[in-house]
Amino acid sequence: MAFSTARGNAFDPPATIRDIHANEPLTRLRFTDGRLGWLVTGYSTARTVLTDPRFGARGENEHPAVPRAVTLAEYPAVPPGMPVRPENLEHQRYRTLLAGQFTADRIHRLTGWTEKATGELLDAMERTGSPADLIAHYALPLPALLIGELLGVPHADRERFGHDAAVWSGHGTSAEEITAAFASLVAFLHRLVALKRARPGDDILSGLMRADPALTDEELAALAFLLLIAGHEATAHQLGLAVFALLGDPAQLAALRADRSLTDGAVEELLRYLSVVHHGPTRAARQDVDLGGTTVRAGEVVVVSLAAANRDPRRFTDPERLDVTRDAAGHLAFGHGIHRCLGGQLARIALRAGLTALLDRFPDLRLAVPAAEVPLRHDAQVHGVLRLPVAW
Repeated sequence: MAFSTARGNAFDPPATIRDIHANEPLTRLRFTDGRLGWLVTGYSTARTVLTDPRFGARGENEHPAVPRAVTLAEYPAVPPGMPVRPENLEHQRYRTLLAGQFTADRIHRLTGWTEKATGELLDAMERTGSPADLIAHYALPLPALLIGELLGVPHADRERFGHDAAVWSGHGTSAEEITAAFASLVAFLHRLVALKRARPGDDILSGLMRADPALTDEELAALAFLLLIAGHEATAHQLGLAVFALLGDPAQLAALRADRSLTDGAVEELLRYLSVVHHGPTRAARQDVDLGGTTVRAGEVVVVSLAAANRDPRRFTDPERLDVTRDAAGHLAFGHGIHRCLGGQLARIALRAGLTALLDRFPDLRLAVPAAEVPLRHDAQVHGVLRLPVAW
């Protein structure tokens, strides 16, 4: 079967996925090379696939490419000096090292820092005047600044770092510009590693060096790049879509404005409701596995639709409705199990601080164009909007 990533609106999963999800949680599909695999749309089945050790992570076993419509965008050719590709960093050693850097103290400090950064970004956006594009002025730069702080990027380099991150993540005007941004990021991260070797600080790269002195410069640069991948693009579009969804639902926006104690829960609900990855992650069966009476054969690949799983009525009551008072704990926006997205904590920090600051600063925030005129982003693995004109 073939299916498109095009969505009927900004907030719901693609129509083809919704149609499949309505019928069964596990569906046969054919990959572009002709081999057969499976698509998971049910919540319970998705959790099983993501946690069961009988399924290996993508890239661990040889398997066919995912369907054409869900293939991850190709990275530009990796320039010399970056031999470790991001997908090769799934090894538990790396994940354990990175997870160990997200201490309670560091999260607390990052939260406070992000609250300050949101104020500065909103100051700049306010100076540009109403209306303004929330994606360009706020949603894209905020996670780049947060990751820059986490990595210890010098202040003089942060504007260029944020620009390259935005261009590389799909907001460039040409393939040449995107390729140049990728090369610039890789070269900069290697320079940053050398800087931290010479003058370690209180950042995550320096922390990794202290935690495992055997890490090479190549590994450290690749780990830094992995954090950028995990924490920038999806977070930016989650924030943009969250604002879009709230501005289009006055009752939910009013509830959140009236009771800011709802913020943490609202963030989880927005993550559930707005799962921004079109399709994936993927897993390969290490052996024959019975999934609800259906046998997945050894070597077959399973594609998990997190967006569909998060709309499963067997797990969430009235899942098609955004409800900022809902207990959305257990959602799968960041996956599940040992391969849960490393960017999850960064996304939560950015969303909490980003929404709070925006709603505090602009009590009359509204869309500057009809919702139907907000351009959607269909041609990338991460869903979002290209521009979000807002007025105040």
